[in-house]
Amino acid sequence: MSDVSYYTAEGLKKLKAELAHLEQVERPRVSQEIADARDKGDLSENAEYHAAKEEQSLLETKIAKLKNVVASARIIDESQLDTSKILIHSIVKLKNTTNGMEFTYTLVADSESDVRNGKLSVNSPIGKGLLGKEVGDVAEIQVPNGLMKFEILEISR
Repeated sequence: MSDVSYYTAEGLKKLKAELAHLEQVERPRVSQEIADARDKGDLSENAEYHAAKEEQSLLETKIAKLKNVVASARIIDESQLDTSKILIHSIVKLKNTTNGMEFTYTLVADSESDVRNGKLSVNSPIGKGLLGKEVGDVAEIQVPNGLMKFEILEISR
């Protein structure tokens, strides 16, 4: 079984909704495409059939992975978390000590990650480097471009 991932109730609801959509909408659509392509005759030279079978394979893989994520997901009670340290679901205001730029991120599970919207995976290099830090700490984090230093300005939920 895979590692346990922690989600907000909203995040887990989105995952379950995506899984339901894949199983109830996408799966029947792909099956229909295969049936339509099969009706066109010779399968050995039928590009539509082979494309639909490939899409079905990818869809089934995605469904299996998502089922595994949902099965290992746990809802976290944020009211029980320590707000003095950075943990999953912490909202963190950081300052890059090199260029002075400030950023605000929420640390989330991998499947909720969306850097453009300020949601950073706890398993990313920066996410891992921030875990356990407190306000005033400077996190030195090794990223592909080299060593980055972030001062923790604020932690909230």
